[in-house]
Amino acid sequence: MHRQIAGKLTGRVTKWVVLAVWVIILLAAGSVASKLTDVQDNQASSWLPGSAESTKALDKLAPFQNQNDIPTVLVYKNDSGLTKAELTSIGQKLDQVQKLDGSVPAKGLDGRATQPSKLMQVSKDGQVAQGAVTFNFGKDGWNKLPDVKDQIEKTAAVPGTTMYVAGPGGQAADSAAAFAGIDGKLLYSTIIVVVVILLLTYRSPILWLLPVISAGVALTCAQAVIYLLAKNAGLTVNGQSAGILTVLVFGAGTDYALLLVARYREELHRHEDRHEAMAFALHRATPAIIASALTVVLGMLCLVVAQMNSTAGLGPVAAIGIGVGLLVMITLLPALLVIFGRWIFWPRRPHYDTVEPSSAGFWARIGARIAPRPRLVWVVTSVILAVCSLGFLQLNAHGLATQDSYTKDFDSVTGQQTLVDHGLADTSSPVQVVANADRAQAVGQAMQGIDGIGQPSPPIVKGGVALIQAPLESDPTSKAAFATVDDVRAAVHQVRGADALVGGGSAITTDIEQASARDNKVIIPLVLVVVMIVLMVLLRALLSPLLLVATVVLSFAASLGLSSLVFRHVFGFAGADASLPLFVFVFLVALGIDYNIFLMTRVREETPQHGTRRASLIALGSTGGVITSAGLVLAATFSVLATLPLVAFAEIGFAVALGVLLDTMIVRSVLVTAINLDAGSRIWWPSKLDRDGEPTPLEAAQQVEALDA
Repeated sequence: MHRQIAGKLTGRVTKWVVLAVWVIILLAAGSVASKLTDVQDNQASSWLPGSAESTKALDKLAPFQNQNDIPTVLVYKNDSGLTKAELTSIGQKLDQVQKLDGSVPAKGLDGRATQPSKLMQVSKDGQVAQGAVTFNFGKDGWNKLPDVKDQIEKTAAVPGTTMYVAGPGGQAADSAAAFAGIDGKLLYSTIIVVVVILLLTYRSPILWLLPVISAGVALTCAQAVIYLLAKNAGLTVNGQSAGILTVLVFGAGTDYALLLVARYREELHRHEDRHEAMAFALHRATPAIIASALTVVLGMLCLVVAQMNSTAGLGPVAAIGIGVGLLVMITLLPALLVIFGRWIFWPRRPHYDTVEPSSAGFWARIGARIAPRPRLVWVVTSVILAVCSLGFLQLNAHGLATQDSYTKDFDSVTGQQTLVDHGLADTSSPVQVVANADRAQAVGQAMQGIDGIGQPSPPIVKGGVALIQAPLESDPTSKAAFATVDDVRAAVHQVRGADALVGGGSAITTDIEQASARDNKVIIPLVLVVVMIVLMVLLRALLSPLLLVATVVLSFAASLGLSSLVFRHVFGFAGADASLPLFVFVFLVALGIDYNIFLMTRVREETPQHGTRRASLIALGSTGGVITSAGLVLAATFSVLATLPLVAFAEIGFAVALGVLLDTMIVRSVLVTAINLDAGSRIWWPSKLDRDGEPTPLEAAQQVEALDA
């Protein structure tokens, strides 16, 4: 039945119909996909759930501030001390910046309008001065900040001083610069690494084109679908999820292509008609590919229960990418392969009625070496991986301060650090407290004397709500600022009848960290349950899914442990984003289980004829090369993320790439195979495949060698 359906998709006529349909879809999707960057929302405040205190504060802050306001700090420095002439010039320049298009009247903490020059602050050592200017370009104004920064630098430069554009505006401009062309950079870099690995895998100057073209079609169509959902259905998309989409579609899509092409090549040795060979290849390989993709899709959809809107948005984005990639790889790619015929494999064309022995390859030899002592192999391997996982104790996943968020220097980071080093508070990112107006005085008094903030402003009252602000004395994204926010919250929440809420940039960031910690605790177990259920349905057993999930979790722990050591002692990163463990876990478990699915479905296919132990060795020899190639592709594509100047991307890319390599080189090939050989048919309990009469692991290895001979 399945073979008949597969044959209809790649028949002598239908292959052209499939190609024509995808060409039409691609033409329609192309213009839509290019608009994806227009609907990205990279503001941290939009990532938070409605239950967060800072989100509730934002609602009450609406009468006091425009949500589209972008506070921007100009920092001036002269190591020899700022002269009176320079200070006068700085004040004049600040007032000139105030006149640029998009600027709004400056206000002090008391809410009164004034000139930026009158709000200028000078450090006690006289070396640094700062002034703040606010811009508002409407809802999408954050996208205009790079151009605004250029205008500020031309307008506000003062000879003899070094100027930095900092604060939320400067940070957003630098972040935009870091993300500038990210889609193109990731796409081109990903294509390059995929092409190189496919060339090494296929040793064909032509064949690599078909998987790459198919992956490109999948990415374009996925971007179009995501754009429509973001524009019309409220899906949250940001630079992070858009970047991961590119890597995920090319990495996972190429994995599926490798598995299909390998099985197609195998069937071409058995069938003279390439259409018949493809029908058999799809019939045999598609269930494993669909199961793998379904596991990833369901794993990613688990993210929708996240409190973090950005994390919840990544789930559907990734799921759509995988789903579209799957559809393309089991329809368009087979049609292209059949259209081009056997010559596409040149110079190593697979000829009919010739068989490649499964015992001759590298992984078949590895299986033969494991067979004499499989229990010793899996025990030692597990212990080594468990020891590696201890590096997790050095992971500091509690968020990154501004100066720690980039892998290269940016003006906003240097400017922010300059303010901290010279004892100046960042006036653009104060702690903001909203409370009932009749309790405003009591709230202000509760804020007096709290370490880490300056003098609270007089209450500003509108509509029965009072706003009290206090400047932070530390970097708004630092742990010190988060601790200060907690102290302020503890103090103002004690004021009865005030209904006080603490907001502002630091409050938003600390709420993001807390929401991420909650998501880790909820989503990780949920993903494990989903993956377990998929494996139980696919393998129709209970013990083998338990063992496979355990091996993948061990692989995750080892990769994150090793990555933590590398982050701290090699790369010198100060910490990690709070969402790192969750992202790495989801990608490794959802994607890493793919390789076990590819292996175990082949084991199950061969077991009725050969028995579990022989089937395990046959499956390792048959799938070892393609799974290794698939792992290298996925690891290489994720490592592309490390080329971006963002610590969070670099850490995700490195940890996932390392985990994928561990999965393909050690966990799947050595650990899982050793467990299969040791346990034998018991891995299929309680199915009918759990039977007695299995040969020993060594006898199974000898029988496989004799079979191929």
